[in-house]
Amino acid sequence: MIRIAIVEDEESYVKELTGYLKEYQNTYKEELEITVYRDGDGITSNYRAQFDIILMDIQMKFMDGMSAAEEIRKQDSEVVIMFITNMTQYAIRGYEVDALDYILKPVSYFAFCQKLSRAIARIKKRGSKQITIPVKGGIVRLDVEDIYYIESVGHNLIFHTAHGEHISSGTMKSAEEEMEGLSFSRGNKCYLINLQHVDGIKDKCAIVKGEPLQISRPRMNAFMQDLTKYWGDLK
Repeated sequence: MIRIAIVEDEESYVKELTGYLKEYQNTYKEELEITVYRDGDGITSNYRAQFDIILMDIQMKFMDGMSAAEEIRKQDSEVVIMFITNMTQYAIRGYEVDALDYILKPVSYFAFCQKLSRAIARIKKRGSKQITIPVKGGIVRLDVEDIYYIESVGHNLIFHTAHGEHISSGTMKSAEEEMEGLSFSRGNKCYLINLQHVDGIKDKCAIVKGEPLQISRPRMNAFMQDLTKYWGDLK
């Protein structure tokens, strides 16, 4: 299922875009879940990284689309943002929030389909599992492939990722359950390591992006078996 948000304050465009999406769904046999917001503050006030695509009007009364997109990007680097506008001069600013495309008003169904297909293709190309984790002040969505390792500290989990660290409440057991069936292996009671980012083993440590992570004696055999199998599956 592709989860799509429409953020638009003009009723005529809400109806038009909703109709286009339903027609697209029937024509291309894509399962779409559609949610409508009437202003930028509506989607940002309780944003939980819950959408795959956001169709965002730029000119709105309370919070404009560009400001809303900036707020969303603080929590979600993966969602595809497509601006709906009749003002092409916003294109340069769109790069600042990694907007995929612009849909110019008035919106034609043919152009809309082309741009929507491009957005859906980007989502499917990722082919990677994503998770959402609670953090202070909200929720963050992470691409599992970007996680180097998960560290347990007290009652918190620290997600060490390609884009920095994220601290979340949770236990190592809950992290293991979340990553079950993926390329993760316990190094010791504190580390759950993504085998994808292990460059080698040295001095009883897994080298992850140049950082040595201690492998405990009880876990060494199991970890090495997991790592050998993972490397073997890559051939």
